[in-house]
Amino acid sequence: MARGRARVGPGRVTRRIVVKVGTTSVTNAGGGVDQGVLDALALDVAERRRLGDRVVLVTSGAITAGWAEVGGGRPRPQEPRLLQAVSAVGQPRLMDAWRSAFALSDLAVGQVLLSPLDFSDRAQYLHARSTLEALEELNVVAVVNENDAVADEEIRFGDNDRLAALVANVVKADYLVVLTDTAGLLTADPRRDPQATLIEEVSDVDEDIRVLAGSSSSGVGSGGMASKLAAARMASWSGVTTVIAPAREPSPLSRALSGEPGVGTLFHPRPTGLSARRAWIAFAVASRGRLRINQGALQAIEHHGRSLLRVGVEAVEGEFRVGDPVEVRGPDDALVAKGLVRVDADQVFAGDDVVIHRDDLVLLRAR
Repeated sequence: MARGRARVGPGRVTRRIVVKVGTTSVTNAGGGVDQGVLDALALDVAERRRLGDRVVLVTSGAITAGWAEVGGGRPRPQEPRLLQAVSAVGQPRLMDAWRSAFALSDLAVGQVLLSPLDFSDRAQYLHARSTLEALEELNVVAVVNENDAVADEEIRFGDNDRLAALVANVVKADYLVVLTDTAGLLTADPRRDPQATLIEEVSDVDEDIRVLAGSSSSGVGSGGMASKLAAARMASWSGVTTVIAPAREPSPLSRALSGEPGVGTLFHPRPTGLSARRAWIAFAVASRGRLRINQGALQAIEHHGRSLLRVGVEAVEGEFRVGDPVEVRGPDDALVAKGLVRVDADQVFAGDDVVIHRDDLVLLRAR
């Protein structure tokens, strides 16, 4: 991998940065908020803002912080309704900690709690953007978290890596920095392979890269490297550069952006990012079903920019309605695209010729 890659030039061009910090990084061994980590990151964010950057913070840790207060040393529960209640206890504590951290730099913070519904509805999506822009105008640091206390377990994000990537799209970020408890993406699991080394740059999150990711091993977070790679891929398709880097370092955000060799893994954005609406279709809304298409339809949508027609659909899965997002899969069942359907599931073979108009269709594989 290349060394000494330059990420940020010395000029003072305003950049939009979304920085996400995970549960294991903001909490200590006892599950309480690690104020030292928060103070260090807040000072770093304040410095970036002083230099002209615009920074939105996405934080995890509410459930862990809440259980540290009410758990009494018991094992952490798994029942969704209890976890939601615990998050209601932990979220104010977490925000108080961030408020104290940013007060060291005389900066105010604003809590923004988001749920998948805020991204699945286009109007809500634009409202979220407007709120984040207004906080920036007021010189307030937006601190974003999932609204765990009321989130529907079936559609919740489940990890804040994906949430951070969606926020990066909402604010049209230049950089997504994911701070975690590892050095970045490694060639192997260091618990099993002591010779594992840091991968410094990734041009495409393909299958060879995804197999390097394991599951979360901390027991307190819900992400792990797999969710971080998914977030990096989402950000890349939105034209956002992503860096996965260690949180417990001096000036972790500045170092992640510096291009210093050996600090984190950089994921390059695609040359042409998706428009806001297409990124919203591709990543912000959950699929309600699947369409498997034939080779002719695959050629038409991938190489000729055509709409998906009824004659090209071989099979239908799910009970979707007009306007719902669905996956489009090729003859080999590989994911090809995602789009908003113009017919109900039971009318695909009997309704309008156009199943997904090309304006509502997003191709999702490199060619």
